[in-house]
Amino acid sequence: QVQLVESGGGSVQSGGSLTLSCAMSGYTYGSYCLAWFRQVPGKQREGVVGMNNDGSTFYMGSVKGRFTISQDHAKNTLYLQMNSLKPEDTAMYYCAAVDRCRKPPIPYDDEYKYWGQGTQVTVSS
Repeated sequence: QVQLVESGGGSVQSGGSLTLSCAMSGYTYGSYCLAWFRQVPGKQREGVVGMNNDGSTFYMGSVKGRFTISQDHAKNTLYLQMNSLKPEDTAMYYCAAVDRCRKPPIPYDDEYKYWGQGTQVTVSS
């Protein structure tokens, strides 16, 4: 059973940066697809970036060039580096995992099995 715990959210001004972390337990490196999602109250959860177990990635257009997904194998931790943040990036951010995913790893939330509790990111203008 994979367990995910996000951290690193907070408040930042427009143009600023944040790095989110997702600590993974019960996880075997290379065995899962990983992704970041976000959700604003009253709106559907949306994919941000997906990463296949071969390391290939897929970024949604709204974050491409600004966000970077990475993984520290030794620490069993997934990261989301977010630069040039905009007010529209304000949301609850979730990491998620599943044992297999599509190629390229476009992040659809109904395809992911394991979820963290989320961490809030607020970007002010």
